[in-house]
Amino acid sequence: MSADHSNKLNRRTLLGVAAAGLGSLALPAFAQDGTTEMETPATGTVRNNISSFRMLDWQPYFDNTRKGAILVDLTSRALHYWSEDQATYLLFPTSVPLSDDLTRLGRTEVVQKVVAPTWRPTPSMLERNPEWPAVVPGGSPDNPLGTHALYLSWTYYRIHGTHDTRKIGRRSSNGCIGLYNEHIQQLFSLAQVGTQVLLI
Repeated sequence: MSADHSNKLNRRTLLGVAAAGLGSLALPAFAQDGTTEMETPATGTVRNNISSFRMLDWQPYFDNTRKGAILVDLTSRALHYWSEDQATYLLFPTSVPLSDDLTRLGRTEVVQKVVAPTWRPTPSMLERNPEWPAVVPGGSPDNPLGTHALYLSWTYYRIHGTHDTRKIGRRSSNGCIGLYNEHIQQLFSLAQVGTQVLLI
């Protein structure tokens, strides 16, 4: 067996183990009913949990990694993070918007970091769902923003955690990018105000 083939096999094995480990985070015991962010699909069909764990290089997407860089790939439902010195690279599964009309693509940046964020539905969310509460306080197990949130320069858009682990890997949000709470905590500790963000 060649060294090149052996390296591919080892990498494939490592990625398979990592994917299995991530799947173990999504145990039903951690799922929350009554969440206010995920809507019932219009077709009544079940959405599959799909993510693609393919490592990427930052260079096709960013001119530099000053203040760090976050790439969110909505097709593969994955978030990539590179530290400013490029010594740290993280890859996380995400939830993505339910539909194209709720999706925003392009460049933005982190403008605020909030622990135990308060959630308020947007006016359009309340119009579609008048029964939703006007506010859910931070720290509440029903809070759709989970334990931490990175606020983006686009109004109403966040990268945040979720208590409802069923959402990860699915089209399940009203526009935001969701991560497991454990992952947003890790990203939160590394990202800074000014970290560049690209959604593709």
